[in-house]
Amino acid sequence: MYAEERHRTIVNLALRHDRVSVADLATRFDVTTETIRRDLDALDKRGILRRVHGGAVVAENVALVETALTEREPAFVAQKTRIAEAAQAYLPPAGSTVILDSGTTVARLAASVPSGALGTVVTNSVPVAAQLAAANGGTQVHLLGGRVRGITQATVGGETVAALGRMRCDVAFLGTNGVSVGHGFSTPDPDEAAVKEAMVASARRVVVLADSSKIGVELLVTFASLADVDVLITDAGISAHDRAELAGAGIEVVVA
Repeated sequence: MYAEERHRTIVNLALRHDRVSVADLATRFDVTTETIRRDLDALDKRGILRRVHGGAVVAENVALVETALTEREPAFVAQKTRIAEAAQAYLPPAGSTVILDSGTTVARLAASVPSGALGTVVTNSVPVAAQLAAANGGTQVHLLGGRVRGITQATVGGETVAALGRMRCDVAFLGTNGVSVGHGFSTPDPDEAAVKEAMVASARRVVVLADSSKIGVELLVTFASLADVDVLITDAGISAHDRAELAGAGIEVVVA
């Protein structure tokens, strides 16, 4: 496991349980306690967690922390690949219109779709738009205008939201930073949340792609309730309790 992947999981566990312990994390990741202490020290220096005796607790500003797209790309590669493959079953018929959100898991879906399988794609992801346009498989690619956030390489802002408000698309595939029964689907940045909310509103069907480290995590801004989303595709790391709780709230949970 990459150190960054381990760090991200540690942060998500801390967000969920308020604190993490060195001993529990060492067992979970099958590494030495010294490795975990170094992880926690690094996260403490970044201001994400605060070291305490035997472990760490969530720092006050952790809900505002985002990692760059390039840092997230190597994390949970196998899980994201399986999720992207499972998501292909929810693609609409040829000639339909699909929204592809920004994010590494949705980007894997875009990369895995057979050439020509997508009719029209609307996206706010600069990398996804470039990838699909370069593939030249007959797909019409519409990159939403707006300000480009460097950390996510996605367009955001009033122009982006307004453009989505004029559209009606068949299926939207979205990423998320967190999902819980109480807080719904959430992300740290208000501008990103506004775009995601507009995507949800403009689609007839909404599919969220999220690896299991996002389950139970609550970030600053909610962009959709569970009732707004038709399908959640995740990986086998989701607990039986979380899966039952989400399914009980009315969302279809697919484990890839």
